[in-house]
Amino acid sequence: MFFLPFLAILFFSAAFPVNGSAEGETVYVVPVEETVEKGLFSFLKRAVSEAEENGAAAIIFEINTPGGAVDAAGEIGKLLTSTDIKTIAFINKQALSAGAYISLNTDEIYMVPGSVMGSAAIIDQNGNTAGKKAESYWFAAMRSAAAESGRDPIYALAMADEEIDLPEYGAGKGELLTLTAEQALEVGYSEGTVKNMHELTEKLGFEQANIRTVDESFAEKAARFITNPVVVPILLTIGSLGLVLELYSPGFGIPGFMGLSSLMLFFYGHLVAGLAGYEAIILFIAGVVLVLLEFFLPGGIAGGIGFIAIVSSLFLASGDAVHMGISLLIAISASTIVSILMVKVLGKRMKLFRKIILKDSTSTDLGYVSNKNRTDLIGLKGVTLTALRPAGTVEVNGERIDVVSEGSFIQKGVKIKIVKTEGSRIVVREEPDQENGGND
Repeated sequence: MFFLPFLAILFFSAAFPVNGSAEGETVYVVPVEETVEKGLFSFLKRAVSEAEENGAAAIIFEINTPGGAVDAAGEIGKLLTSTDIKTIAFINKQALSAGAYISLNTDEIYMVPGSVMGSAAIIDQNGNTAGKKAESYWFAAMRSAAAESGRDPIYALAMADEEIDLPEYGAGKGELLTLTAEQALEVGYSEGTVKNMHELTEKLGFEQANIRTVDESFAEKAARFITNPVVVPILLTIGSLGLVLELYSPGFGIPGFMGLSSLMLFFYGHLVAGLAGYEAIILFIAGVVLVLLEFFLPGGIAGGIGFIAIVSSLFLASGDAVHMGISLLIAISASTIVSILMVKVLGKRMKLFRKIILKDSTSTDLGYVSNKNRTDLIGLKGVTLTALRPAGTVEVNGERIDVVSEGSFIQKGVKIKIVKTEGSRIVVREEPDQENGGND
C-alpha cells in the first residue's frame, strides 16, 4: 500500500509527459552571417564562453552564410564540438561551403523552407580549385564532421567533391551537392523543417526558456570586416600607397594620414579578432623606427632589419601566411607602379631624400671654378727656363709658368709661344728664330 502513491505518480508521468523545458533554463541564439573568417571565430568563441559560464541548456546558431575561409571554419568546428552544451544549427536561407561544415559540427540541424546546404568545394584566392593537398584535407574534414554527428558521410563528400555521383539529388559527376530542406530531411542531414525561430524553440521544448540573443559588438563587427580576405589586401595597398605618396609631398598631409590609418586599422582588426598580439604591433613599430634611422645612419643594416621586422609583424598578425604573402605582393606592386609614375611621368622627387642628399654643385654656371683659365696668356711669347720633356717651366713677361709642349722636346733657353690654355694646362710651341726676332 505504501508504494501505491509512488506508482501512481510514475504512471501519470509516463502517460502525460511534462515538457522538457523547465522554466529558468537559458538558451542562447547566436547569428552566423556573412563571410566566414577569423573575426567570426573570435565572436563565436566569446558567445560559447558566455553560454558556458551561464550554464545554458543549448546554443542555437542561426546560419545564413555563403561560406568563407577554410582555416576559420576548421577552428569554429573544433569550438562547437568541444563544448558540452547542446548545439543546434538553424539554417535560415543558406549554409554553403564553410557554412555547411559548421552546420555539420553541431548536434542537430534544422532548416527553414526554401533553405539550402552544401556546395562546399575548396577554392583558392583566385577562385580556382585548390591543390590536391588542400582538397584532401577538406574532404577528410567534411567526411569526419558528418560521421561524428551520426550522418552518412557520402553526402558531405558530395558537397565538396564533384566526382561523387548522386544524380537523384541533382549532383551527378562534375556537380557539387546542394541539399534543399526537403532533401536534407530525407537523407538525415536535418532533424526537421521549421518556419521560424519561435517554431524551432517550441519543437525543441524550449518555449518556456529564457532566450538570449548574442549580438556582435561594434569592435567585433569592425574586426570581421577588417579581417575579411578581400579587405586585407585593400588595406595594405592603401597603407603602402599613402606612405609612398607622402614621400613626394611637402609636410605631412592626407596621403600619410591615410597610410597610417590603414595600417592601424589592419592591426586593430586583427587584435580584436584575436589573431594578433601586442608583440606584432611592437615589432611593427620597431621596424618603422629602424627604417627611419636608416636615413641618418650609413651601411643599410638598420633599414634592412627594419624592413624584415615590418614584414614579419604583418605575417605574425595575419594568421594565414599564404593570404598575407599575396596581399603584400599586391601592395608592393601597386606602390612600385605609383613610384615609377611619380618619377618618370610627373617628375617628382622624394622630399625626404632632399634633406640627406647633397644637391649643390660647383658648376661654372654658378661661379665655381676648380682652376683659373688663363686665356689672357694665349699668343704671348717667352723663353724656356727648363727643358720641356714635354712639361717644364717658361718665363713670360717676367712670370714663371708651368707649361707643356705640344708634344715635341724643347731645349732650355728656347723661345716659345703660348698657343692654348685648358684650365691649369698651358700649351706652348717652339717659336722659330727670326733675324730681328726679339721677345717682348
